[in-house]
Amino acid sequence: MVAQLPRSERMALLDWEGNKPLPIYAQAHLLGLNRSGLYYKPVPLSAEELRLRHRIDEIFTDHPFLGSRRIVATLQREGLLANRKHVIRCMREMGLVAISPKQNTSRAHPERRKFPYLCAGVTALAPDHIWGTDITYVRMRRGWMYLVAVMDWHSRYVISWELDQSLELPFVLEAFKSALSTGRRPVICNSDQGSHFTSDAYTELLEKAGVAISMDGRGRCMDNIFTERLWRSYKYEEVYLHEYESPRECRQRTAAWFNFYNHARPHQALENRTPAEVYFSR
Repeated sequence: MVAQLPRSERMALLDWEGNKPLPIYAQAHLLGLNRSGLYYKPVPLSAEELRLRHRIDEIFTDHPFLGSRRIVATLQREGLLANRKHVIRCMREMGLVAISPKQNTSRAHPERRKFPYLCAGVTALAPDHIWGTDITYVRMRRGWMYLVAVMDWHSRYVISWELDQSLELPFVLEAFKSALSTGRRPVICNSDQGSHFTSDAYTELLEKAGVAISMDGRGRCMDNIFTERLWRSYKYEEVYLHEYESPRECRQRTAAWFNFYNHARPHQALENRTPAEVYFSR
């Protein structure tokens, strides 16, 4: 029964602090988790480097349209010394998109298919008309994690999400398998042109489900505006208020925030209803 839980819930059951008699590999086996990308390795970064990356994340969250040159200028005005090459490398490792002209998570593999943007001038008129997805960086006290979410644009309801320590493809696929396992399907699913979303595994999963694939224009993060607003709310209402000590704490607090966001947080655009009230009203 435990193996049927969403991956994020199974990951939260792992005991990283050694309080259980079973080693991590045995816990992973019982929970049906792949050990290959499981182990948390604290990133040995200096306090100055972490401060720099945290500030880059804050700047990008507030102004996702800024390029690396302007971010460098902002950092330097604040007394944080960093050259453009360093900032580009940080952002590549953090998974922040639309910044570096070199290969990063926002750029599709040159041999993979690219799909047109299908949402121009289109309003999501009902639940499951358009889903959107994206990946963001989640800072912790001594490192970071990556979060992917699948959101219904009409209701703002977060259908599924996953956290992982790496930017490998499986956690994105897990999020979509979880979303599709509800039995509901969108007409369109929109993402950026990142390597995860142009992968054969991702596109085949959606096409098999009969979903039309839409992708933002290159460097146009605002094409996925609802997901960008979700990240801003999540970071200012949860992430920036805490210093997560471990992946387990990050998962637990993130799960609590998404439950609050979906079921208790009214939205003015939804006539002060919650996302869950609108999504399940269909």
